[in-house]
Amino acid sequence: MTEVSSSRGRERDSSCRNFTSEETYTIHKMEDWSPTSWREKPAAQDVVYPDRDHLERVLNKIRSLPPLVTPSEVERLRHQLSLVQRNEAFLLHAGDCAESFDACTQENISAKIGLILSFSLILIWGARLPIVRIGRIAGQYAKPRSSPTEKIGDREVLSFRGDNVNGLDPDDRNPDPERLLSAYFHSTTTLNYVRGLLTSGFASLHHPRDWSLSHVRSPALRKEFERITEGLSDALGFTKTIGFGLDSQPYEHGGGRGVLGEVDFYTSHEGLMLEYEEAMTREFALPASLLPSSAKAGQGQHTKFETNASNKHSGPKAFYNTSAHFIWIGDRTRQLTGAHVEYFRGIRNPIGVKVGPSMNASELVRLLDIVNPDRESGRVTLISRYGASKVEQYLPGHISAVQDSKHPVIWICDPMHGNTLTSSTGLKTRNFGTIISELNSCIRIHMEHNSRLGGVSLEFTGELNEEGFSVTECLGGSMELSEEQLGLRYQSFCDPRLNFEQSLDVAFLISDHFKKERISQTSPTEHDVLYAELGGKEVAKP
Repeated sequence: MTEVSSSRGRERDSSCRNFTSEETYTIHKMEDWSPTSWREKPAAQDVVYPDRDHLERVLNKIRSLPPLVTPSEVERLRHQLSLVQRNEAFLLHAGDCAESFDACTQENISAKIGLILSFSLILIWGARLPIVRIGRIAGQYAKPRSSPTEKIGDREVLSFRGDNVNGLDPDDRNPDPERLLSAYFHSTTTLNYVRGLLTSGFASLHHPRDWSLSHVRSPALRKEFERITEGLSDALGFTKTIGFGLDSQPYEHGGGRGVLGEVDFYTSHEGLMLEYEEAMTREFALPASLLPSSAKAGQGQHTKFETNASNKHSGPKAFYNTSAHFIWIGDRTRQLTGAHVEYFRGIRNPIGVKVGPSMNASELVRLLDIVNPDRESGRVTLISRYGASKVEQYLPGHISAVQDSKHPVIWICDPMHGNTLTSSTGLKTRNFGTIISELNSCIRIHMEHNSRLGGVSLEFTGELNEEGFSVTECLGGSMELSEEQLGLRYQSFCDPRLNFEQSLDVAFLISDHFKKERISQTSPTEHDVLYAELGGKEVAKP
């Protein structure tokens, strides 16, 4: 056990404040961890419920409900993330900033999955790498806030914390435990429909045009996507002609789905509401497929051996968070001695950690020591979110510190959260060019430091309004969205999201970079990174 001196008590914290970066921490063995041990630590972003008895009744109900995901699925994701870590795959983490209960509809879910599939197809075509798809979906209901209250008109009310806590209406701001139960059922409904889509032909590579590209206005985007689908059709036609690996009849007529008809898809959300996460944490035996190496598995941080009355091993067990395959620690809740880090260190799920300008390099290494002391492959994904103006200042030092520590990590770029601004019309927005600038810088800096960007984390949506138009929340892109147009279809109640066209802009830019790297065989620093021409315009060339 490694200890560092302590300077802060363990009192619960109901405010939204952050703790200092130099707080003390202790690396415990798993015998010191339980799903409830986080309750002895100070919790940032804590929600104060007026009726604790009501909360406990709801949590007890959630504890009795079935898991949303299975250990085998979680282990499959861990394996695929280890491939990303070895640069044998690329991670796409994408979806809503915060889901709403009202947006849980067939149309919205189909649009989100369709955009993720379209985006990943473009990446596959350029990079020739498998894409690991993790959606911010089926549980991303909580919303961290910088202050526990906010002003609406001349009223000061409790801040809106997401649909699983309170309501957007100023008169509905008291935290309601029943919303946690509603979040479970909305997550279940969403995940059930996603599973149904992805196992019934929606993801088939035989008809990618069905993934809702008809509304895209940009001729350049449409032409480029059609070029990819035509090339794919030619390739599939050739393989069918020679009888290689294709089903003889479609799924609807009794044929198998096959590798071309389905994809792996994983869910994620920020692990903000620890009472809910604890209630969804269950102990399981490790999947049988892992048992041949059980002696090794039993030594890891997140597994333990159970013994029977004869003092013989009955097999390794582990605690899984069954609310999602992947959850992450936010930039506001990553305190070394805090409740969130304590909870996250004990679950077997792969986890993400947001890394921003307020984290110093030594703190990042100490955090990795806590959540991954056994340095397990595929365990930790670092999600950098600095802002385009700060990435040069902070990312190189963070990369070097992690490299020196020998911790195995996946680096992905979140170019959204550090680049939020307020438009002249008072709407929260982001500029497409700034988003691309940070993404561009991340790729280049990783190259310069003998590292590699393993993926992207984006807030985007495929949602359309009744007239079939995309949302208008971020500025720029090939559609050249202006400030005056933001109010046309601004639908987010949280952060601004890239719409369908802007998302495909990003996909083609990344794909173009990988294609150049793959085909040219030149040094990655000798050609422009993320350079493309869309609609005859130069986009985001640094």
